[in-house]
This record gives sequence, C-alpha cells and structure tokens, in this order.
Amino acid sequence: MKLEMQNIYKSFGANNVLKGVDISLRGGEICALLGENGAGKSTLMNILGGVMACDSGKIIIDGKQVKFKNPIDSLEAGIAFIHQELNLVNDLSIYENMFIGRELKNKYGFLDTKAMIKQTEAIFKKIGLELAPEMMVRDLDTSYKQFVEIARALMMNATIIIMDEPTTSLTDHEIQRVFEMMRVLKSHNVCMVFISHKLKEVMEVCNKYTVLRDGNMVATGDVNDVTINALAKHMVGHEVRTKRLQRNVETVEEVLRIDKLTDETHFRDISLTLKKGEILGVTGLLGDGRSEVFQAVFGDRVNYRGAIYVEQKQVKIDATTKAIDLGIGYIPRNRKENGIVKDMNILENGSLVTLKKLQQYFWIDEKKQNEEFDFQKNRLKIKMERKQDLITSLSGGNQQKIVLAKWLSTHPKILIMDNPAQGVDVGAKEEIYDIILELANQGVGIIVLSSEAQEIIRICDRSLVMYHGSIVGEVTGEDMNEEKMMRLATGGK
Repeated sequence: MKLEMQNIYKSFGANNVLKGVDISLRGGEICALLGENGAGKSTLMNILGGVMACDSGKIIIDGKQVKFKNPIDSLEAGIAFIHQELNLVNDLSIYENMFIGRELKNKYGFLDTKAMIKQTEAIFKKIGLELAPEMMVRDLDTSYKQFVEIARALMMNATIIIMDEPTTSLTDHEIQRVFEMMRVLKSHNVCMVFISHKLKEVMEVCNKYTVLRDGNMVATGDVNDVTINALAKHMVGHEVRTKRLQRNVETVEEVLRIDKLTDETHFRDISLTLKKGEILGVTGLLGDGRSEVFQAVFGDRVNYRGAIYVEQKQVKIDATTKAIDLGIGYIPRNRKENGIVKDMNILENGSLVTLKKLQQYFWIDEKKQNEEFDFQKNRLKIKMERKQDLITSLSGGNQQKIVLAKWLSTHPKILIMDNPAQGVDVGAKEEIYDIILELANQGVGIIVLSSEAQEIIRICDRSLVMYHGSIVGEVTGEDMNEEKMMRLATGGK
C-alpha cells in the first residue's frame, strides 16, 4: 500500500495555505505531520479526507490517481479521518455513532440493533475498551469520545488513518493505549498520518516526519535521524526554549482561598491558597476532580460545602456572572463544547464576556469592542483573516488563543486555566506561557490545571497534586519533577 500527495496547492481568497506540498508514506508507516497552527496541516489532510478539493496537484494511491468529491469517496478508498474536533452526535448512543451512515438492517429492512451492538462490542473487546454500546455519547468525557472515534475507524477496515491530535485530551495511560492500537495497525500494514504538537509523542510512536511552515514543506525524513529540538526548530524557524521559566516570587497578598470544599461526588476537603502574582499548578490524572473543584469556584457548580474567599472576603459564587464580577476568569478544558460558540464569528467570540461592559444603552460600543479585540489579537499573535469569519475557520490553536483573548479582555484578578495550551504548536505554546508570566508579573493570580507534568514544571511556582478527588501533596523547587508528581497522582507517597 502506498500513498502519495504531489505538488498540492490550496488557497482561500488571497491566502495561499498550501504551496506545492508533497507527502508520501507506505503501509506500516506512521508519519508525523508537524507545523505551527495555520501551517496548512489540517487543510492538507482535509483534501486527503475529501472534505475539500485542492486547487492543483495529485493524490495517488497504489499508483492510481484518485479524486475525492466528498468524504464518502475518501472513505470508500480506505481513508478514515479522525478529526481534531470529534465528529460524534451527542444525542445518539455509542453504537448508533459507530454505524452512522452505514446502518445494518435485517431481512425485513428494519435496523438490526442487535447486530450493530454485537459488532461494537467485538471491536471494543479487541482494543480493551470497557464501554456499553447503548450508552449515550453525551455521557462520555472527551477521552472516551476519542476512543469511540478510533474504534469506528478500525471497524471500517481503513488502510490509511489520519489522526488529527488524537491525544490532546487523554491521560498518559490512555495515550499509551492509543499508541498500542497504532502499533497493532502498523503491524497489519495500515499507514497512519499522526498530527500532533507533542514532539515527545512523535519520537515515541512515529517512524517518519514531514514539517510544514507557512504552507511549504520544509523538512521530511526518518524520526530516528532527528531530535525534538531540531523538529521544533523546523516548525517555527528558530530555536525554541525548553528550560524551566524561573521566577523569583515574593508575594504574601492572598487573592483566593478555598476552605474544605466538598461535593462528595468529585472532590473532598479541598483547601488551598493562591497569592497575588502566583502561578499555582494543580495536576493529577484525568478524572481526579480538579476541573470540578474550579468549576465550583467559577460558579458553574453550586452543590458543595465549604467556603470560598476572594481577597480575604468570604463569597458565595452561585453563578458564573458573579465570578466574573469578582474578577475571576475561567478557560475551560473542552474548547469545542465550552470555550467557543461555533455559530458566532471571531470578533463575537472574542468579546462574549465583555459585552456587559461594552453596552451603551441598547447598543454595543463597536469602537471599543474592536479596539480591545485588536489589542488582544496582536498581543497573542492570532493568525486570522477577517473578524467576521466564523470562529471555526481558525485552526484549533488560534481558536484557543481567541478563548484566551476573551478572558484577558476582562482584566481578571484570578485566572483559572484548564489545559491552557491544548492543541497549540510549540511556538504558540511559548507565546501563551509568556502571556501567563506577564500576567503573573502584573499581579494576576493564576491557576494552571494540567495533566502534563512538563507544563506544570516549566511555568508554575508550585503545584498541588490530586488523587481521587483529594489533594495528596504539594511540590516545589527540586521536588517539582515528573517522578514525584506521577507517584503522588497514582496514589503513592
């Protein structure tokens, strides 16, 4: 099996997204497709997946040129595309999602529910996934939705699988399960395109790489012949920092205190203090309760016991609007479902939480709205065309920057960031880290929730580790290392 994409060009208006890109891979190869947000990776794979057509160029499979008018054509050619934004229907069950568009029917022409459930159970058993096919997709967290997407691709017997950032919302354990699946597919001569910003993962699971920058292919080769730093340099065009961003923090002024916060289901007896200008990390494994704790602080969960203090005054935060009024901002983990409004444009998404301040009588002060947005756009180096374009026209990383811009516009005293660098490339990640440090130096108290130990180590002054809904330890200085944090996060001492 061999795939070739030759001299691919694609433009959107005056924006040349792909400029004569070549990529090739054979059965049994896992090729990392790398580049900054906006480099053209998703566009290239959308062309291969039949989502859009190229302006010029060729797609050749096993020596035969093919043209795809739509995703069904691509699927029939043996190509499965697992998108970064998961394509599942929340209001259908798992097995219905597994067979959507290709439902099984019995001899009477009715849906063969039993057969679909049985086949879903079989594929889940093959990959070690313990889920009931009858469960509604809306009841799954993001990581399990990802597994359903992967299982669906496997069920289609695809010979080419495109995986667009499949590990963004997964724990280390779940990531290893995905990698094991990929290795099994590799042994069966399936070829895979692995789009990721996590270069450590690329080195672990891929054997080839291709790097795009500004729509051009700038490097390709064998993963064994390259280093992480070299890949990062290819992506951004210059050296990328990797060392810890050290700070000398001397602050005693308290901006947030939580005292014995408990909801029984997700977290118990959570007590912590955040100082002005401090960057506090909270880490653990997915499902440890950290997101739920700070959803309560932000007024999104109100059924809890315990006390919350903002600037040493006890407050009852029973609505997100109250949290915003108190100077608290919250960047959620699931950008697609909780961070953006897909039917709104870029400017509207970037201004959502400041509309109240922008209101003059019955109108929005559009001049102020545009001035604030332009300031944040330049500050965060957001790549975009027009403000009136839908938010979904942006790459995942630039969408994440819009979410960050939205909250920076509120000038918060406390900023809670749940997985702040999700889906962004190494260059954009450094820009976000710089913004976090800048905000902290200006006196903003920042809480970073992340399962990535290296992220916590790089930017946080100290970190709390959670396990099964409780804080089990605090790490600072030399104790702030991957080994100790993982030991605490898995219940060790």
